[in-house]
Amino acid sequence: MIIEVAEDAGFCYGVQRALNMINRAIEKGEKFDTLGPIIHNSIVVKSLEEKGIRAVNSLDESDKKTIFIRTHGVPPEVIEEAKNKGFKVIDATCPIVYNAQLSAKKLYDEGYIVVIVGKKDHPEVQGILGFVENNALVIDNPEDVKKYNFEGKRVGVLAQTTSRFDVFGDVVREILKYAKEIKAINTRCYVTETRQDLTAELARRSDVMIIVGGKNSSNTKRLFEVSKMQGARSYHIESPDELKPEWFGGVERVGISAGASTPPWIVDEVVEKIKSFTKEV
Repeated sequence: MIIEVAEDAGFCYGVQRALNMINRAIEKGEKFDTLGPIIHNSIVVKSLEEKGIRAVNSLDESDKKTIFIRTHGVPPEVIEEAKNKGFKVIDATCPIVYNAQLSAKKLYDEGYIVVIVGKKDHPEVQGILGFVENNALVIDNPEDVKKYNFEGKRVGVLAQTTSRFDVFGDVVREILKYAKEIKAINTRCYVTETRQDLTAELARRSDVMIIVGGKNSSNTKRLFEVSKMQGARSYHIESPDELKPEWFGGVERVGISAGASTPPWIVDEVVEKIKSFTKEV
């Protein structure tokens, strides 16, 4: 059985940057919490908890003097509130997410009806909404465009950074049927786009695909969707313990891809666990 790991599997730049910032703060002896999980990976979050770093849901839950802002970002008023309450703020917002936040504000300031292509309940989207005073529409599929009146309007469209490119494009094209003017800013993460393309390529030549990453990770879910769309029998797991020997019976080629928040060592453990099954099936 051939096992192939997709290129670029594991931590992306934004996640690695955030974890580097945390490690530097730990080395300096800082005591802090993170506002929400620093990344969408329960294994990483648990390892931080073991070091005394909690993921709190609100500023009132923290008894530390320093608060870390998660990679997904937060509305600007949250940072202002933290400073007003006396917190030292360390902002680990991914630079690509920050670009999406500023793009939304630019469209809003220019008078466009702002449309965010993504999931409304995702923390990244909630953060972006804060930059437009919550005056934006969130659409996650082209069919929903018909729910709104864009006839003769000026519409500005951007994307949650982990959105699929085809969905973003389809939403833009659908709005074009009605709007007088449309300004689209492709705020998708280039790493996410490349990873989805590489995962699709690997899925097309694999019998089974294993997608490794947090169950609440949006970009990992997208990889799972992309993999299934290629026709490969696909499984989304968070840890090697979820692997089952019967998935690999009679399989010639296994592909593995991983979300942007997935530690590289977890991917290595998944490979070794699959190899151990070859003697059992």
